[in-house]
Amino acid sequence: MPLSHARRNSLITGVTTLVVASAATAALALPGVGNSTTVVAEAPVAAVSVDGQPAAAQATADAAASQQAAQDAQAAQAAHAQAQAAAQAQAEAEAKAQADAKAKADADAAASRSQQRQNLGNAYSGTPQQIAAQIVPAGQLQCFSNIVFHESTWNPLAVNASSGAYGLVQALPGSKMASAGADWRTNPATQIKWGLDYMNSRYGSPCAAWSFWQNHHWY
Repeated sequence: MPLSHARRNSLITGVTTLVVASAATAALALPGVGNSTTVVAEAPVAAVSVDGQPAAAQATADAAASQQAAQDAQAAQAAHAQAQAAAQAQAEAEAKAQADAKAKADADAAASRSQQRQNLGNAYSGTPQQIAAQIVPAGQLQCFSNIVFHESTWNPLAVNASSGAYGLVQALPGSKMASAGADWRTNPATQIKWGLDYMNSRYGSPCAAWSFWQNHHWY
């Protein structure tokens, strides 16, 4: 009996569905020994570090941390060197300030002593012999007078023509007497004080100096 138009379309549709289903099954199956094996595609897996971070990211972080540590160490060294340089500069400045202060104090003290000696010298009056009597101890005065008489005949401006020795006690050079006062060239008191100090420091006393002078004709 001839098929109706509707039945014929239904059969065609069914055959087509079966063919498509068979083709899909064949595409998913591989030949095997009595079995079919389904092929499953696997997605690539990224390398993972111990703490769960990707290995490349962890390596980058470690390199950055190492570089930062090196920079911190360099900065610390630079700061330490700068601090040392500043401390040394401060110590040098303090030492210089102390040296300058000491030099000034010494200069002021020397000027004060010189002024005091000059003031004392100005306080004396009379002839050189009378001034000597006010300065030299009484027990040493005669010995002191003997030396001065033989050296300069009590002339505070006396100059030795051959040696250049100067003053009452013939200091050589005469500028030595500046330690007793700035007016050593003209002030008999300044010359007498210097001569007394010289005799005491070199011989122990004017009388010991006079004994030496008698034996050598100089002192």
